[in-house]
Amino acid sequence: MNKRALILLFSLWALPFLSLAECSGRFTDPIGDICWNCMFPLSIGDMNVVKGPDNDADPSNPKDPVCFCIDNGTPPLPQFGLTLGFWEPARLVELTHTPFCFPSLGGTEMDMGIDIGQGSQKVHEAPVSSSMYQAHWYVYLPLYWLEIILYMTCIEKGDFDLAYLSEFDPTWQDDTLALWLTPETALFANPVAQSSCAADCSAASANLPMDSLYWCGGCQGSLYPFSGHVSRHIGGVQASTLLAQRFTAKLHRQGLLPGTMGRDALCETYPMPTMQKTQYKAQMTYPKANTRGKYAANPYGRSTTFWEAGREYSITGEDFAYLIWRKRNCCAF
Repeated sequence: MNKRALILLFSLWALPFLSLAECSGRFTDPIGDICWNCMFPLSIGDMNVVKGPDNDADPSNPKDPVCFCIDNGTPPLPQFGLTLGFWEPARLVELTHTPFCFPSLGGTEMDMGIDIGQGSQKVHEAPVSSSMYQAHWYVYLPLYWLEIILYMTCIEKGDFDLAYLSEFDPTWQDDTLALWLTPETALFANPVAQSSCAADCSAASANLPMDSLYWCGGCQGSLYPFSGHVSRHIGGVQASTLLAQRFTAKLHRQGLLPGTMGRDALCETYPMPTMQKTQYKAQMTYPKANTRGKYAANPYGRSTTFWEAGREYSITGEDFAYLIWRKRNCCAF
C-alpha cells in the first residue's frame, strides 16, 4: 500500500475525532443574519396592522387598542398609550459539542482550566442514538442597538452580554442532578405522557404549540429533564432545536426569564416559572442563517423537516446557534 493510500485511510479514520474537537464559527451579523420580517405581525389591540411571514403563528393579543399604566411619579399618574404586539429578537443561544467553544464569537475557544469532557454523539441499537451539547446564552438586542422601534418603552435595553454558560451548571451535565430543579420529571416518564406530545407536534407544525402540554418539546422530543443530554438524537438540527427549547424552559424555572406577552405584560414583565412555549420562536443563525420565508423563525416544537435541509454538515456545521424571538405586548406611550 503506497503512502497516499495510508494517509487517506488515516484521514478517514481520524475525521470523526477531529470534528469533535474542532471549534469553528463566525460572528453573528446583527443585520444580515436576522430575519427582520419575523418581527411581524405588528398589532394594535387585536388588529394586525402589518402581516408577517407566518401570520397564523401568533398568539392572541389584548383586545383593547388603548391602554394605560401608572407611572412612578409623586403622585403616581396614569399614562395612556397604544396596545402594541410584535416579536422581539432578544436572546441568542448556541449549542456546541466542545466545552467553552463559542461559535457565535467567530469560533473562539477559551481555556478555563476545567475539564468536563467533550460533548458526544453515541449510537446505541440502530437507529437510536444520543448526544450531549453545552449551551451558551447571550443577551442579544438588535432592535435597541439599531433603534428600529421608536417606542423604546416596549423593548429591552442593554449591551451584548454572555449571560449563562452551561459548563458551570452541574444540573446541565447530569440528568439525576437536574431532577432537583424539576422533580415533576418523574410524572412524565411514561408512554402515556410522551405519546401526548404527538398532539403538540401537530399543533406546532400547523400553527402554535400547546402550552397545556408543557412537558413536550413538540416534534423534537421531551423537554424533561433540563439537561444537555438528548436521549433520541435524530439529527443535529433536531437535537439542538430541542435543547434551545429546554434551556429556555430551564431559565424560566430558575426565575431568569419573565413573561412578556398578554395583558399582564402591558406595563411591565411578570414572573413565568413555567415557560409558555407560544411566547417564543427560534431562528437559526449558525452554521447557516435562516433569514427568509415562512419557516425562518419557527414556533417551539415545529417540525424541522420544513427547513433543516443543508443546515448540518461535517466539521464546521456540527454546532448550532439560534436567535430567540419572544412575543411582546406592551403599552406604547
